[in-house]
Amino acid sequence: MEGPRRPNPNEWDHVLDFFNKNLRPDNTWNIQQEYPLAINSKNINNIRVLEVNNQLISGAVMKMHIMKCAMGLFKVAAIGSVVTSPEHRNKGYSHQILNECLEAAAQQVCDFALLWSHLYEFYRKLGFELAGSEVAIVIEDEIPFESGSLKFLETKNIAPEALLKLYNYHTTGTIRTIEDIKAYLKIPNAKVYTAWDANNQILAYAVEGKGADLTGYIHEWGGLVSALTPLIAHIRKAQGRPITVIAPNNSKNFIRSLKPYAATVNHGYLGMIKILNYDNFFQKACRYAKNLGIEGFILHKDNDIFLIGYKDKIYQTTDEKDIVRIIFGPLVEEDYLGFDTETRSVLQQLFPIPFWAWGWDSV
Repeated sequence: MEGPRRPNPNEWDHVLDFFNKNLRPDNTWNIQQEYPLAINSKNINNIRVLEVNNQLISGAVMKMHIMKCAMGLFKVAAIGSVVTSPEHRNKGYSHQILNECLEAAAQQVCDFALLWSHLYEFYRKLGFELAGSEVAIVIEDEIPFESGSLKFLETKNIAPEALLKLYNYHTTGTIRTIEDIKAYLKIPNAKVYTAWDANNQILAYAVEGKGADLTGYIHEWGGLVSALTPLIAHIRKAQGRPITVIAPNNSKNFIRSLKPYAATVNHGYLGMIKILNYDNFFQKACRYAKNLGIEGFILHKDNDIFLIGYKDKIYQTTDEKDIVRIIFGPLVEEDYLGFDTETRSVLQQLFPIPFWAWGWDSV
């Protein structure tokens, strides 16, 4: 066995073939088209593979994102495309690959790692925990609306600068460049819808689908709520099928605008999160508290014990998952029962932080 290790540049074609064969065997497109920034030769240093008898049998991909929210800027290791060849599964290879990914991400001073999976217990063994909030609004029936002066288009032929400008109004998400948007617009099996005013100014956008994933899901959107809601109505009518809009929990106005037309509104998790660099991350949390005028908030790690509290009321836990759930949520009242009233009030002012990862940035 060789690895886990980063591939050599001259192995790129072999690595790409491995991911295509094991993750997208029946698709007409290359998986690099689906994940243009992550599964890319320029990102080869953040890919890990494992060989047996000179044959690639397991791999995973990391994409380092700089992400923003009210608490500040984070360096986040998004991890995905974790796969082992069928004949080599259940031998612990993926576990080895993921441990190597987490070690590499920590060395690159990532604050935390984020991944998306339904294999909750497998990833919990590696220290991940379900956290963060996601609101899924299911629109089954057509929405009555008046387009007024709005014009709707379904095309990828859009100036990336215009989309980036609307995207940047979001208070949480990955810091993107124009080149990032250009690459994302080329993702196969995705539809990009836009709303324009009478002066041909773009007011809103929404993206449905992403390669083999997120079919029927609006996972990227931005712009004025007054234009977004009619745009969603147009998409539902144009597609002639139910659609689901996913949104961060802090997008209150947009969620409120769609609720009257929703068959169901599901409150779920953003993904699975593991803190990697405690000192950096906890310092940002304490600085965030001070910026909000809260003096005396305490959060740090002492050997294997996590300390959190307010002034002289300090609480201890040895389980990192408790801290992840407090910071990223979602928590209910029962989760705060162990805290005194004053500390509970402070924690509820600070957390959960309004953190979100948009669909284009998934790995």
